[in-house]
Amino acid sequence: MADPHGFLTTDQRELPRRRPVPIRLMDYREVYEAGDPEQLRRQASRCMDCGVPFCHQGCPLGNLIPEFNDAMYRGELPRAVELLHATNNFPEFTGRACPAPCENACVLGINQPAVTIKQVEVSIVDQGFAAGLIQPVIPERITGQTVAVIGSGPTGLAAAQQLTRAGHTVVVHERDDRLGGLLRYGIPDFKLEKQHIDRRLDQMRAEGTRFKTSVEIGRDISLEDLQSSFDAVIVCTGATVPRDMTIAGRELRGVEFAMDYLVPSNRVQAGERPGPGGVERHIDAQGKHVVIIGGGDTGADCLGTALRQTAASVTTLAIGAQPPIDRSEADPWPTVPRIFEVQSSHEEGGTRRYLASTTGFAGDEEGRVVGIDVAETQFVDGRRVPTPGTEHRLDADLVLLALGFSGPESDALGLDVSDSGAFARDETYLGSTPGVFIAGDAGRGQSLIVWAIAEGRSVAAEVDRFLTGSTRLPEPVGPHDRSF
Repeated sequence: MADPHGFLTTDQRELPRRRPVPIRLMDYREVYEAGDPEQLRRQASRCMDCGVPFCHQGCPLGNLIPEFNDAMYRGELPRAVELLHATNNFPEFTGRACPAPCENACVLGINQPAVTIKQVEVSIVDQGFAAGLIQPVIPERITGQTVAVIGSGPTGLAAAQQLTRAGHTVVVHERDDRLGGLLRYGIPDFKLEKQHIDRRLDQMRAEGTRFKTSVEIGRDISLEDLQSSFDAVIVCTGATVPRDMTIAGRELRGVEFAMDYLVPSNRVQAGERPGPGGVERHIDAQGKHVVIIGGGDTGADCLGTALRQTAASVTTLAIGAQPPIDRSEADPWPTVPRIFEVQSSHEEGGTRRYLASTTGFAGDEEGRVVGIDVAETQFVDGRRVPTPGTEHRLDADLVLLALGFSGPESDALGLDVSDSGAFARDETYLGSTPGVFIAGDAGRGQSLIVWAIAEGRSVAAEVDRFLTGSTRLPEPVGPHDRSF
């Protein structure tokens, strides 16, 4: 039966237990279609009304937003493509997977909807590729210096492309069988189709960047051996250690980390066969009552995936209160506000519950999860704790923990770790080992894709300076920058 505690539930529909659900006509293609050209032109024209642009305050990449909007308004696609790539190596990634802090800082957002900067951005790059305007940038000279990049996520790819174009010989090492990091297997196709990764990798190969897959540094090759073969090493492994819950029943089968659910699911969507000899531990949510703990991007990806697998029901739990629809006084413009966010997966179905404190998991005699115990959250001395007397149980055949990430996998590389749990580094991105640089989530902790690319560009400049004594590469951010 439906949960009687209505204070936890938004107005989205909720399915009772074991109710048959018709097959949804949902596929894994990207859910957003190309924007109408005239509508995009009107959006770009709105950018001219702001006076002093504050969108730069929201974007660590320093994107030339008014300039590329003006180019799109005037129908100057080649100029828009050039302006966009002047600060961003991969606008097709940020245009799809970035939460767009630039739009939060848009001046028009003071009293009206912000310019749809993200939509204009992705339209420029998609049209640029279709028109053949995005071509390899071949370095003018080869320096003879070599750089190893560990990790092929957005940070590693950005650093590799910048250093290759500066004339260095760059080899990217990836432990998975395919390139892209979490872009490849962490983000479902309905948000980012992998053809966008592949065409950018083709460009990078043509420029001279080399790639090695299925190579894990610290297991297949030691960091010391890598250092002996290269003049510099950049660690861009991301922050992949998931946050856990230490409550009763955590050991039950069916209580899984979100990435242990998403990665095999995305591998199957890439054409791999589930089961023995193929994708191990592939979890199918078909017919199951799924509960997702955590309301961020990863939770939304789990929601969209479970719906496509035709789950019987999907409920997302958040421990805090439901954010307001509009910006509150506590989040003044141009800061990033905490507002109620509706992603495409939320529009597709499921139930969202707020003020929901998970107190334990219930299992059957075979050790499988069958329910999740929840109470209303109250705030006591600044802490969020369960409210006595509000406990109740939700049916759950599969529980997914989407609680974020605590830091990088640190054991294999032997690098020093800071108090935050990330790899320690100085003001030049150098880690605790000479010649080894740290960038992206591996050094700053879990963050946004724009920060990943910005740090990739910045660490490339530092490595170029380390190798040659000077650099002409841009440095959009510093390793300890938290001003955005």
